[in-house]
Amino acid sequence: MKVIILAGGFGSRLSEYTDRIPKPMVEIGGKPILYHLMEIFSNYGHKNFYLALGYKSEVIVNFFKNLPNAKIFHNEDLSVVDNRILIEVGEWKINLINTGTDSMTGGRLKRIIPLMGDERFLLTYGDGLSNINLNNLLSFHESHKKLVTISAVRPAARFGELEIKGSVVTSFKEKPQVRTGWINGGFFIIEPKFLNYLSDDKTVLEEGPLEEVSKAGELMAYKHEGFWQCMDTKRDKDLLEEFSKQKVPPWNSR
Repeated sequence: MKVIILAGGFGSRLSEYTDRIPKPMVEIGGKPILYHLMEIFSNYGHKNFYLALGYKSEVIVNFFKNLPNAKIFHNEDLSVVDNRILIEVGEWKINLINTGTDSMTGGRLKRIIPLMGDERFLLTYGDGLSNINLNNLLSFHESHKKLVTISAVRPAARFGELEIKGSVVTSFKEKPQVRTGWINGGFFIIEPKFLNYLSDDKTVLEEGPLEEVSKAGELMAYKHEGFWQCMDTKRDKDLLEEFSKQKVPPWNSR
């Protein structure tokens, strides 16, 4: 499956680094967190990436352009093709799409979904690592035949809360006071018809669209009890840095 990674936000709560570079390029163990994230997907055979860029997009483009053995699909001068810069690194196909500096999460996704064709796709944010089993996530998604599967996790921090009965998401609320303990873990599988729930660049994925599919009974939760850690603050970054010193970092435990 194709993988969309939302990598265009300002990362303002990590301004110690994001004044200079976009948050997905902040390094963990000597590599950008974005690269670690792509390795997670690649380990499960998902190597066709669509990166939704915005803030300081040129930093991400130049990183992939300058990797050893990087190849350009078309023109050697990195010409934009269909609003994409296409780079191949080994078995990875990396589509870099500038989705606007000020676009919200749903707006970035709306710009990219048409490139997926009539296929389901994987989606995540560019700032969280996990040992989630993507094969199991896909099997779960195929079993319920709904529009969206969201990963539900139990971290120490508090973000978007999911209310779940069995595996059905009955309510999605972004950043309330958590009651059930399950939050949005960021690893999604989405059917292409989800495009109908996205309006424009100002659409916030975590507000209207996910709330609407939840009310329609089309949002299902895959409960992940294993490792998950976002990088929202410097404290989070330092914690991930400590994890990276392990012989096998917990997000690479497959």
